[in-house]
Amino acid sequence: MFSKLRLDRALSIRLVHPISRLLNRQSRAQVPILMYHGISDTLEGKHPYFETNTAPRLFAEQMRFLHENGYRTTDLAKALETIKAGIQVERQVVITFDDGYRNFYTHAFAVLMRYGFSATVFVVTDITGEQRVCEEGKEYMTWGEMREVQAHGIHIGSHTVTHPKLQTMAPAQVKYEIERSKEIIEDKLGVPLQSFSYPYAFPELDKRVVALVREALESSGYQNGVSTIIGTAGRQHDKFFLPRLPVNSYDDLRFFRAKLEGGYDWLHTPQRLYKNLRSRNGSVARLAGASSY
Repeated sequence: MFSKLRLDRALSIRLVHPISRLLNRQSRAQVPILMYHGISDTLEGKHPYFETNTAPRLFAEQMRFLHENGYRTTDLAKALETIKAGIQVERQVVITFDDGYRNFYTHAFAVLMRYGFSATVFVVTDITGEQRVCEEGKEYMTWGEMREVQAHGIHIGSHTVTHPKLQTMAPAQVKYEIERSKEIIEDKLGVPLQSFSYPYAFPELDKRVVALVREALESSGYQNGVSTIIGTAGRQHDKFFLPRLPVNSYDDLRFFRAKLEGGYDWLHTPQRLYKNLRSRNGSVARLAGASSY
């Protein structure tokens, strides 16, 4: 079926990954940051490229692959130290989860603990409660569960207060989403919060929004952050908008390995071109609308 076509997979596995290995990308100071969302057997009916769920069985296989191949997990702060120092630590990886779904607690947490892995969970404070919150058929972790996983080495980060599209908001609203979510999480968990995850597609071409969000993160005391930009984190990247490698139920171990070893980084170029095209089309539409008055 056309909906299952994976040009990105074919090019990554058969062309880019072999080339990246030949050029020995691992000699450079780079750290792959994996981006997970839900750990669930449910598929959301999207094209595989846009799927956000990862089946529990497949997630367990991926974590076993990391363990058996000598990967060690680290947090964003330590990964940035490694990158800035220009030191390549063999087989180092950061694992992240957006949204704070309860299926992290029920399906991912025990697997991570089995292998002694750490991870960072980015939570939306308005849908994280002392009691269970369920919205649109999805359950979210409670603060009690957050405190439990934190006690076992899981890091908690902010994913805003309400999970909005920040680029559509006024500066004061952006600052509130970023600052207030940090305050709430620190109050509930009793430890300083360092990391932020940008919700939705990151508007990397909109310099005004990028500067606005960066200023809000700096003034609120964040130390680092991640985005939906595709790629492996390196010295050239902004510490507040680090790129990640999306993972979902369509990522067999061969594709998973290619992503870890730099074989998926090429996709940032078409991703950026697509964003640029959408931005230009939006500008044209706005001009046309303005000229009609």
